[in-house]
Amino acid sequence: MSTTLLTLRLDAGLKKQLDKLASATQRSRSFLAAEAIREYIALNDWQIEEIKKAVKEAERGDFAAERDVQKVMKKWTRKWQQKNRKSFSRPLASSRV
Repeated sequence: MSTTLLTLRLDAGLKKQLDKLASATQRSRSFLAAEAIREYIALNDWQIEEIKKAVKEAERGDFAAERDVQKVMKKWTRKWQQKNRKSFSRPLASSRV
């Protein structure tokens, strides 16, 4: 893989964090910056492709039926309630002095 030089300006605090990470991981700042840019591009490429697919589905009128949406909402609401039931069922601390 051939490489090319890229110069960029960083906020001083961000550069300090990058230096700290480079030291902790025994990697160069250049390596970490290139890796971060690679991951950023991959994520955004994926997101853009998914949005394009969704727009095409919408243009075809390919939407979930309201009944299906309600079913999913009930499922996730129930899961959330089960997960959080413990925190809501705990008695409040006594306010007695």
